Amino acid sequence: MSTLFERPRQEVAPGAFWIPGWLTLEQQAWIVARFREWAQGPVPPRGALVNGHEMSVKTVCLGWHWRPYAYSREAMDVNGNRVLDFPDWMVRLGRSALAETGGYPAEEYTPDTALVNYYDDQARMGMHQDRDEVSRAPVVSLSIGDACRFRFGNAENRGRPYQDLELASGDLFVFGGPSRLAYHGIPKVHPGTAPAGCGLEQGRINITMRVTGLTG
Repeated sequence: MSTLFERPRQEVAPGAFWIPGWLTLEQQAWIVARFREWAQGPVPPRGALVNGHEMSVKTVCLGWHWRPYAYSREAMDVNGNRVLDFPDWMVRLGRSALAETGGYPAEEYTPDTALVNYYDDQARMGMHQDRDEVSRAPVVSLSIGDACRFRFGNAENRGRPYQDLELASGDLFVFGGPSRLAYHGIPKVHPGTAPAGCGLEQGRINITMRVTGLTG
């Protein structure tokens, strides 16, 4: 893998910030331990059905349960149980992430849901927009485990122009403002690239924090 000196932080598009190596190995391992707790329920990770096809990515939700193309407190498409509350520490982490970019006011950012996705080495994520939220506050994305190819495009369509980035364990990616509705996806995971000490021997965990803008 490239060193951090070869992977400088950058604004890859207006409002979209990539900050490599933001989480320490200790922080990554702690979050992986939390993921294993979340995966025990009350709602287990599942591949959501999109147009009748099961996603290869397995998702567990916090705060609000996401299903195409809506949010609810209960996972009616899984087992009907209410999802776990959104943790206070993750609100603080999201604010720290926004502050790190230098591009957004962080103090009022209050994410209330997280989609926690697990990718094995065969999992993919097609180009899509995160548009099921009422709010257009920035999305905060964290990567842990195996590196991946992250395709970040435009807000008009799934095709070009787009750019491919190699997200590694510990990387932070924030997108909002003009890039909030940019299409993005994961065409490839690189097996065997998770660093020792991150808490994950194989696969990739991606956490995306969002502000739903919903009440109730």
